[in-house]
Amino acid sequence: MANLTVTVDEQVLRRARIRALENGTSVNAVVSDYLQRYAGPSQTQSALAGFVELASKSTASSGPEGRTWRREDLYDRPRYLRAK
Repeated sequence: MANLTVTVDEQVLRRARIRALENGTSVNAVVSDYLQRYAGPSQTQSALAGFVELASKSTASSGPEGRTWRREDLYDRPRYLRAK
């Protein structure tokens, strides 16, 4: 692990230490956790990774014959009457 020196106002550090004690942690742990989240993957990257993982576990398919319809077939369907 690398060391980091940060300059912080004394009153801010004092309040941070008190708050960290109240939460059963340390200022060092709070800053480390923040930096890990800050430098980590974005929410978009995390969401995309989760989606890919779920998709890879999916058993959905188009059936043994594959897709049997064509895009043009979608336009040949009778239209439903719209509600008045």
